[in-house]
Amino acid sequence: MKTEDLRAFDAVVRHGSISLAARELGLTQPATTRRIQNLEESLGVQLLDRSIKPPKPSPLGLRVHAQTRAALREIDALRGLVTTDAMPSGRLRLGLTHSMGASSLVALLLDMKSSFPEVQLQVATDWSTRLVDAVQQGRLDAAAVFMPASKVWPDTLSAQRLASTELLVVAAKGRLAKGSVRLKDIFDAGWILNPDGCGFRAALQRALSAQGLPFRLNLETHGSELQLGLVAAGLGLGFVSRPALQASGHAEALDVLTVRDFALALDVWMVSTAAQGNLQRAIEHFGAALVRGMGAEQPAAARSADRPQK
Repeated sequence: MKTEDLRAFDAVVRHGSISLAARELGLTQPATTRRIQNLEESLGVQLLDRSIKPPKPSPLGLRVHAQTRAALREIDALRGLVTTDAMPSGRLRLGLTHSMGASSLVALLLDMKSSFPEVQLQVATDWSTRLVDAVQQGRLDAAAVFMPASKVWPDTLSAQRLASTELLVVAAKGRLAKGSVRLKDIFDAGWILNPDGCGFRAALQRALSAQGLPFRLNLETHGSELQLGLVAAGLGLGFVSRPALQASGHAEALDVLTVRDFALALDVWMVSTAAQGNLQRAIEHFGAALVRGMGAEQPAAARSADRPQK
């Protein structure tokens, strides 16, 4: 039983005419008739009553046609799943880091729902490394993560660099000198950071350890806006991306410190498995909207890294 035979039978029943069905299918009438005959032979039954002109479906033919329509819908849906330019539909499991999009996530999700009404969106937040593991293990379809520009990705993943962002060190306004400082000048103020597992925190710990300086953690909590509020209250130093600082309600109460011996810049990547079919467009839309919401700087030419750069 061939799909083209099912489509020919469906067209003949819908149009009530072999000639009109042939025109829709781009076939000759004999070729269309032959396809109907092929289907009848494969099923071992007669589907059209040829004793009348034009031929009409028999009672059994009508029942077969109802099932044919259902089968063709399933076949078309199956093809749509693997066609990148088809309308996205189905479940889409996305991840993003704790520090991404906190202020614009609601607007982002509403935009996704409006743009892709047939997509059932599920969103999880975690650390970047854990999100990448979840994509590799099939627990997420895609994730937006912070990683260095030099990151080498495995062959099993497709990764697109969406934007670059600079990480700033901030303090309560007027608490410390605004000029150029070193870590040894500010380490004793203590830090307000994400819980253990954050790449930013780990980078700071390595930098302090390299200079023999202690790591003083005053408070750990999720959420950049909460952290900035605590920093503005004078409870310690903090990290924030430049776009997040510009969008923060605490920006006017904070000073940005120029730390000569510590700088951190990361890229925003959208990571997914190699083939996403009709969900690819929704994933790309999510990444672009996320970057716009963050206000991050988009690179002049986003580098696609479907294969690792060696």
